[in-house]
Amino acid sequence: MTTLNHTGVSHTVFCLLGIPGLEDQHIWISNPFLISYVIALLGNSLLICIILTKRSLHEPMYLFLCVLAGADIVLSTCTVPQALAIFWFHAGEISLGRCIAQFFIIHCTFIYESGILLVMAFDRYIATCYPLRYTTILMHALIQKIGVTVFLRSYCTIFPIIFLLKRLTFCQNNIIPHTFCQHIGLAKYACNDIRVNIWYGLFIIMSTVVLDVLLIFVSYVVILHAVFHMPSQDTHHKALNTCGSHGIIILFYGPAIFTILTQWFGSHIPPHIHVLLANVCILVPPILNPIVYGIKTKQIQEQVAHIFFPKQK
Repeated sequence: MTTLNHTGVSHTVFCLLGIPGLEDQHIWISNPFLISYVIALLGNSLLICIILTKRSLHEPMYLFLCVLAGADIVLSTCTVPQALAIFWFHAGEISLGRCIAQFFIIHCTFIYESGILLVMAFDRYIATCYPLRYTTILMHALIQKIGVTVFLRSYCTIFPIIFLLKRLTFCQNNIIPHTFCQHIGLAKYACNDIRVNIWYGLFIIMSTVVLDVLLIFVSYVVILHAVFHMPSQDTHHKALNTCGSHGIIILFYGPAIFTILTQWFGSHIPPHIHVLLANVCILVPPILNPIVYGIKTKQIQEQVAHIFFPKQK
């Protein structure tokens, strides 16, 4: 359970508690977790299959949507099965290596999703403001470069945290009141000075997710401004529908940013509120993304209808 070194005792195994204060309700809480995971897994898998198998959907918007669906599956799979194991079997024991690996994948995927949503907003901006140049601007080579750039951004910003955590000596309590591992949630159990971890973590959230949300908001404001200067009422309706639907997803980044900041500055926030908010931010977007970005899109609607109602025209 522990190892000895020149700085004292350092825990190498931790125990994820689940939702603190609600342990007696874990069985009931597991139901929405399980249902949400199944819906997210099926919905996003269906979306990926439809986009990859239909050449007519091999356009920038749908390719970005396919990547977003894949990220949703990764994000859900990294967190929900672990939470269900805690709720059902009290299997919260996790090694330091696994804990760091889990937090790395979760944080990387979350920042990657944020970047993809920003790219999708840029895609809608080009399609609305420069429709005649859309195909010449967003060529497949550029799409690949954008995808790689977004991935490298998430990977390179989170990777240094591995070393920031590895340098710490975890000599305090090894009971983590959460369903999954987080950077500061783990670092606060160290006996070392963790100010570097705190400030670097704050830099990451401000320079990636917060910046992305602001740029997404600006892009949709520009889109609406451009659309309302067009004479077509049908165009107005489509723009409002698109921006409104996408805005629903962006709203969930508010609680996500809040729950990250409370790790550092919100010691007065009840632990179960923090954990529940963190899980809502993990569970809800993977369910909504296929609906908001996929099912409400006419071309994907037609493909879904063809799969489930093949005999209907």
